[in-house]
Amino acid sequence: MSLFDDFISLLFPRICASCSKLLFKNEEVICTKCLYKLPRTNFHKFVQNPVMEVFWGRVKIHSAATFLHFTKTGRVQKLVHQLKYKNKTEVGVLLGELYGRDLKKADLFKNVNVIIPVPLHWKKQMQRGFNQSEMFGRGLSKAMKARLDTKTLLRSVATETQTKKSRIERWENVSEVFDLKDEKQLEGKHILLVDDVITTGATMEACASKLLEIKDVRVSLATIAFASK
Repeated sequence: MSLFDDFISLLFPRICASCSKLLFKNEEVICTKCLYKLPRTNFHKFVQNPVMEVFWGRVKIHSAATFLHFTKTGRVQKLVHQLKYKNKTEVGVLLGELYGRDLKKADLFKNVNVIIPVPLHWKKQMQRGFNQSEMFGRGLSKAMKARLDTKTLLRSVATETQTKKSRIERWENVSEVFDLKDEKQLEGKHILLVDDVITTGATMEACASKLLEIKDVRVSLATIAFASK
């Protein structure tokens, strides 16, 4: 590292997105200790798991999994907050790469062709500057060698935030807000639909239902974290 780099690091110290401690030179975004302590679910190894159960009887999903357990005030909540509200897009990309390496080796996900992030409405994306689910998708795409598609599934209606809504209210809020464009290119593909945190699953259910209108597709789901009740 040059003297200039040392000077820059003094002005803008590199800190862990999880614990806020200084990163060592060989560490990026999240320190080694926090990476080791991430509460991984390993749901991708099982056909039946708590995320898959969310969608039973609601929509025909090929497989579903999530990378991490989400708890309030926990390290995963802080990482998601850093990603969504502190513009730490590198957090989403890194978590996607980490989980993508696991999914690439899992029988249920290894044949994924296309990765589609749950879209934001264009006004919301302009306001935030990025789509947090797309950042996760970028990391997954890199690790899984699957194409990232942000053009086919669109959110055509700007909806209210899902926070504090009941399951039924969440479904009503998103049931008819997604559209498809040039969907023929996805015919026969295995699509991985991705989002940041899953709670009731209403948004992913609405997206998956729309994608399943495409001929001969399989739709699987993956998220950064799962907020179980």
